[in-house]
Amino acid sequence: MGKTLKRWMAVLLLGVFLLSLEAGWAPVALGLTSEQQVFNEAWRIVNQAFVDDSFNHQNWWLVRQKTLKQPLPDREAAYAAIQSMLASLDDPFTRFLQPAQYRSLQSTTAGELSGVGLQIGQDPQTQKLEVIAPIEGSPAAGAGLKAHDQIWEIDRQSTTTLSLDEAAERMRGPMGSMVELTIHPADAVNDTDVKQVTLRRDRIEVNPVYSDLRPQPDGSQIGYIRLRQFNANATRQMQTAIQTLESQGATAYILDLRNNPGGLLQAGVDIAQQWLDPSPIVYTLDRLGTLNEFVANRSALTHAPLAVLINQGTASASEILAGALQDNGRAHLIGERTFGKGSIQSLFDLSDGSGLAVTIAKYETPLHKDINKIGIEPDQAVPLKSLGVDQLGTAADSQYQAAVDFLLTPAVIAGAP
Repeated sequence: MGKTLKRWMAVLLLGVFLLSLEAGWAPVALGLTSEQQVFNEAWRIVNQAFVDDSFNHQNWWLVRQKTLKQPLPDREAAYAAIQSMLASLDDPFTRFLQPAQYRSLQSTTAGELSGVGLQIGQDPQTQKLEVIAPIEGSPAAGAGLKAHDQIWEIDRQSTTTLSLDEAAERMRGPMGSMVELTIHPADAVNDTDVKQVTLRRDRIEVNPVYSDLRPQPDGSQIGYIRLRQFNANATRQMQTAIQTLESQGATAYILDLRNNPGGLLQAGVDIAQQWLDPSPIVYTLDRLGTLNEFVANRSALTHAPLAVLINQGTASASEILAGALQDNGRAHLIGERTFGKGSIQSLFDLSDGSGLAVTIAKYETPLHKDINKIGIEPDQAVPLKSLGVDQLGTAADSQYQAAVDFLLTPAVIAGAP
């Protein structure tokens, strides 16, 4: 349960939802102060877009009226009122983002940001901030930070007093500026084993795709592709990776979606099309009960055998891709049950530069499976002990090795086109 909670919080932190960006929500309400106006904008967005038109079985108009009767003396009070309103919906993925947080989220999905390059989660029981993984090539990776290291302080402020968004915001900042982290290493023997790590913030270009060709003893060539998130660069980079590996003679593929918390809906759909011949990818269901279908409508870039690696950190758009490949019989899924996020969010601007992420729809896999809070079961369950980022996709990686073994079995080789 603890791991699941941490993964859930990591998905929230990264802000990598299934996004379709919206703007222009600035309704005019006469007689309201500027603080009330911002609250009213947020209320109207939820009123028109939230997937549950019962608003968690409450009178949504009354929620507005009660709040507008209360004084909102400043912007912080308005923000607190918005957060309280959204909390009443009981949907962890519908949330408010202050201006700096909103800009950071937009930068992340655009594929670049300025910071130290850490994916983090938080244990709600202990309030300890924990490293999920450093971004390869980032200042954090260069300093040797590893998965499960705990971040006790950021610039001498205890992280137990910070939300995930606040912690992430403190680690971001202008390129070239410094931030000091107090780290309790994952392998520390006791609580006194801490170290101070000073990092220089840098431009983090989130290159979501890593790939290489791996010759096997039997003469076959396995193309290994790791997809870290579905940002604006993902579709193009995935296409380049597949085409390059095809030209190099790849006879089979491993697609690594582990610890990929998701991202842009369209990127997930576009990448699925690269692996699938014409077939359904995902179904979405909105508040009106309208079922929409996303389909692959052209030939796949490759028909070589495919194994997909998944774990509890495989979430959101990653689950859409994994579900599409599994349900269409295109891939063999190996690893652990996925996160289980079966909803779609959209971003909405507020007039003061803040924003909302609002759940606007649910989705189902091509075989109409609802994976929300359930996840996707792998075809082959393989547990994995904690590994460093540099050990993923190596002989030390039992899930990766299981994928190699699967692709080298005579039945799979014989079934290759």
